[in-house]
Amino acid sequence: MSSPISRKWEHAVVTGGAGFVGSHLCKALLDAGAAVTCVDDLSTGRPENVAPLLDRPGFTLVQADVSQELPVRRRPDLVLHFASPASPADYLRLPLHTMEAGSAGTRNALTLAHESEARFVLASTSEVYGDPQQNPQDERYWGNVNPVGPRSVYDEAKRFGEALTTAHAETYGTDTCIVRLFNTYGPGMRGHDGRAVPTFVRQALAGEPLTVTGDGRQTRSLCYVDDTVAGILAAAAHGLRGPVNIGNPSEISMLALARLVVALAGSSSEVRYIERPVDDPAVRCPDITLARDKLGWEPRVGAEEGLRRTIDWFRAEAARG
Repeated sequence: MSSPISRKWEHAVVTGGAGFVGSHLCKALLDAGAAVTCVDDLSTGRPENVAPLLDRPGFTLVQADVSQELPVRRRPDLVLHFASPASPADYLRLPLHTMEAGSAGTRNALTLAHESEARFVLASTSEVYGDPQQNPQDERYWGNVNPVGPRSVYDEAKRFGEALTTAHAETYGTDTCIVRLFNTYGPGMRGHDGRAVPTFVRQALAGEPLTVTGDGRQTRSLCYVDDTVAGILAAAAHGLRGPVNIGNPSEISMLALARLVVALAGSSSEVRYIERPVDDPAVRCPDITLARDKLGWEPRVGAEEGLRRTIDWFRAEAARG
């Protein structure tokens, strides 16, 4: 397996750059020598995520709503559109904001990329597959999505963003790429954001019962954030338009995940079953053949190692108060 393709960027704009994945992207780009403009309205992103970057040469934080005109003065050669509430707790609380980020926000980011002749990368999601009737999911699968269910504000915002990105490329020749991210986790997540890994880790470290929804047999495929970032940047460097799945093809049930977190955290917590959310997918697993073949990318961090790093980070955060 060859190494992921690399490319030298001069100036990258990362919308949603104070979010979980966005902040890791900002750091990786800075480490690679690029100047980075992070645009975030901080509705779900956290200043703490980019605080270590504020004094680094080339980094600029702009607090702004991406559904308005992007206040970026310096011409970029890379635009990464990652602005959107991404956890159920956030997009259920901010439904219209979520849809605006996926529609007007995507349009504005595409306009910036087109006018700057920059490479554009859209952060889409495995949620475009809905509750899939095909497992694993490859990029040719159209999905099984409820357009009016409680999750639809996120699912359909991302599906619309993909359609808009495709139309922009075909109409204006904008250099675009769509990456579909699968269940990324790692340091920097919020303990109360509603996703399984931070929820389980927070509960295990506090000695609380781990709340598993339904019977716990539903599966997810967890990709450590460093691997996700490497995949995104490999896709950015390639001429691939996508969509391309970026995720870990190893499935784990939610019950098995809860028990693994308890063991790795050295916790005495028990499992408590709660009601399963409406339209919660039964399975989630990426087919990453395209990413392997075209990008030379595949995840390298296994679940146990990634969860250990994540637990250590949460433990250190708790010690800092």
